[in-house]
Amino acid sequence: MSDCLFCKIASHEIPADIVYEDDDVIAFEDVNPQLPVHTLIIPKKHYAHIGDEVPEHILGKVFATVGTVAKLKGLEESGYRVVANTGDDGRQTVFHLHVQVLGGARMPIRMGPAD
Repeated sequence: MSDCLFCKIASHEIPADIVYEDDDVIAFEDVNPQLPVHTLIIPKKHYAHIGDEVPEHILGKVFATVGTVAKLKGLEESGYRVVANTGDDGRQTVFHLHVQVLGGARMPIRMGPAD
């Protein structure tokens, strides 16, 4: 999609702090981190969200990359949270499937304001 921010990151049209990349996925640092570690993992091909008929092998690759990112970011011992927001009510802000890996500090009970 020509206007999708994450598609532009995946194609290297705009810069990002890349943590990991292979043929199917790319992981990069969130520009507005909620914890010391806040890394996003996306498929390179555009899917709006997790329910967008994403092929199983791509979902598998996205979630398999979580462990790789956790190792690279030193989160294996302390733990981390994995989040996939979907849709407006799920507070998805970029409509390209992405999984967030959050850690590096004790997880707050509440991440942000509830409307």
